[in-house]
Amino acid sequence: MIETDACWTRLEQTPKGTLAALFAGDDDRVAKLSGTLAVPGGDILFDWSKTHLSDDLVTGFEALTEAAGFDAAREVLLTGGIANPTEGRAAEHTAQRGIGADESVAEADAFHMRMRGLVEAIREGVFGPVKHLIHIGIGGSALGPALAIDALARPTAEWRASVDVHVVSNIDGNALEAAFEACDPETTMIAVASKTFTTIETMTNAASAVQWLEESGVSDPYGKVVALTASPDKAVEWGVDETRVLPFGESVGGRYSLWSSIGFPVALALGWDGFAEFLEGAAVADRHFADTDGFANLPLRAAFADLMYVQLRGCQTRAVFAYDERLALFPNYLQQLEMESNGKSVTADGNPLGRPSAPITWGGVGTDAQHAVFQLLHQGTIEVPVDFIAVKQPGHDLDPEHHAILLTNCFAQGAALMSGKANDDGARAYPGNRPSATILCDAMSPGALGALIAFHEHRTFANAVLLGINPFDQFGVELGKQIANQIAAGGGEGFDPGTEALLTAAGLKD
Repeated sequence: MIETDACWTRLEQTPKGTLAALFAGDDDRVAKLSGTLAVPGGDILFDWSKTHLSDDLVTGFEALTEAAGFDAAREVLLTGGIANPTEGRAAEHTAQRGIGADESVAEADAFHMRMRGLVEAIREGVFGPVKHLIHIGIGGSALGPALAIDALARPTAEWRASVDVHVVSNIDGNALEAAFEACDPETTMIAVASKTFTTIETMTNAASAVQWLEESGVSDPYGKVVALTASPDKAVEWGVDETRVLPFGESVGGRYSLWSSIGFPVALALGWDGFAEFLEGAAVADRHFADTDGFANLPLRAAFADLMYVQLRGCQTRAVFAYDERLALFPNYLQQLEMESNGKSVTADGNPLGRPSAPITWGGVGTDAQHAVFQLLHQGTIEVPVDFIAVKQPGHDLDPEHHAILLTNCFAQGAALMSGKANDDGARAYPGNRPSATILCDAMSPGALGALIAFHEHRTFANAVLLGINPFDQFGVELGKQIANQIAAGGGEGFDPGTEALLTAAGLKD
């Protein structure tokens, strides 16, 4: 602890230059702060040159990396050690992509082959015509599949969906009814995604989906259900035939589970070759993260910038803007990944953290966001580091001018945030010196999306290690659930007067 405290003190005392001065003082800045991953379907460029990272800050963060035991923590993660000490578990999402303990990689391969068999049987018509899939989950069990399908399985995409997939997470019945309206029950399958197969929102929606099939005249409604779970016995007990239960390991966390059987709707929509490319793209990012040290490690470099803005410059949020409609759900996905992982107030050994943890992650889609929230980014009083994500190849067949305007706006916003513009009229003055990073994909392929997600998983992990926290537990989501269950069971006495009044007003209490 003393060593890391000393590193933070040195970092806090390091001079902070403006972006303009940092560029003026280093002709090689763009090359030094940019890097590329070669993934299936094209390269991905990561450009951090418009952040306030300086050579001195990088040196300081590399010292912090050593003091925090980053190399050892990375080894624990990637070899199946106890990376989640509060729950005594490994965190084995990389084993789903081929990097981890031998037995875990072998188990993941076996589960993938089981999933592949079911996917190919459905696509070959063994279960009759299947035109629709309603995928029911919540949190990581829904956000990941929704992102991947929205990004990759579009009508004009190379990997266009052969099955129409509807992802339902909200317990609000309006969400499930909308999926029912879009689907023919005779040609619809239901996927129920729950690690424990007890999640109340998911299991309530699943029961309603089976009831819908039954009331629609489907003779064997449970015969149309696929279970995606780490608790296969509970799925069978619920009514799913063992042959349609797709397990995954207990050590795969929910927000990291897209690579496991939770990815079933992605594999069904894209076909197995598309899902295999998705896994390989993530594996490319894994191998880079495993084999590259110091500042050259792209996720670690991003974590240096993240920590600089939160710890040294007092930023409380980080914005992510996808300049591509196919990635519209990416900011939502990152919200859970980053805020559920690193929204902690104690260290991994249970001591008070004593400094800020994760910032609030938020964002939207360009160019829509330019006409909504960018006013604050350019002229507000709060500094917000921004990530721009763009794709060189469009995902549509319309006039190329559409995509040219999109990319032009993306790059112009980063330039404007940095340079600003002076004006004697304060209302028309732009202060500039505002940071951004840009991620540019050659194409939105399954490999590129896999690498993009895995990059952010490792970025999140690197942030956690340098802060000394455990990114793999999430006890903060439990208390509200416990109280809701207590109310539903008829208990819950002694709430504050405001809550008591709300329960009465909603008819939940006499």
